[in-house]
Amino acid sequence: MASKVDFKRELACYTAKRDSPQVVDVPDLQYLMIDGHGDPNTSVRDAAISALYPLAYALKFASRKELGRDYVVMPLEGLWWAEDMRAFTAERDKSRWDWTLMIMVPDWTTAEMVDAARLALRTPPERVADVRLETLSEGRCVQALHIGSYDDEADLLRHIHEEVIPGQGLTLRGKHHEIYLSDPRRVEPARLRTILRQPVSRAPRPARR
Repeated sequence: MASKVDFKRELACYTAKRDSPQVVDVPDLQYLMIDGHGDPNTSVRDAAISALYPLAYALKFASRKELGRDYVVMPLEGLWWAEDMRAFTAERDKSRWDWTLMIMVPDWTTAEMVDAARLALRTPPERVADVRLETLSEGRCVQALHIGSYDDEADLLRHIHEEVIPGQGLTLRGKHHEIYLSDPRRVEPARLRTILRQPVSRAPRPARR
């Protein structure tokens, strides 16, 4: 059996510098995904997480047993958006947030493997039927590492959205993306490590007169 793969080490897009936004090119990646709405500090988000992790581990064990390919289960990630993005950077009105929680899985994972893993769960979580397999195409992004509480991200986000991205001749597109490198059950808020990522595109040039 081949050695266990840790995609956090294999993929450059899973590293970032603290409070120092950088432009990165993110390859197309596959994820287990589940959707939600509203304040993430509720049982709704807990139910989503409780559906993702058993399926992610069932896929890992199936891959090791059936394909001889083992890997480290990846960290939780989230896509976040709202009709007015000031709900993130200024108002922090969590009741208006929409979100997709997700866990990256290897590109050899198929929909059939996900269905088989779902059926193999001895005690299926409440929302396991809502989990889907989907490829996310982000391409060029700006990202930085935030260390600290999730509620203290606003200043870095404002810096990325309002200074770094326009300053590089870029414009926002897609959904705000967070990668949770720390387990909040085991790490105190001041030491949480989170990659903040924003997909971007080249800003259109003004028309010549």
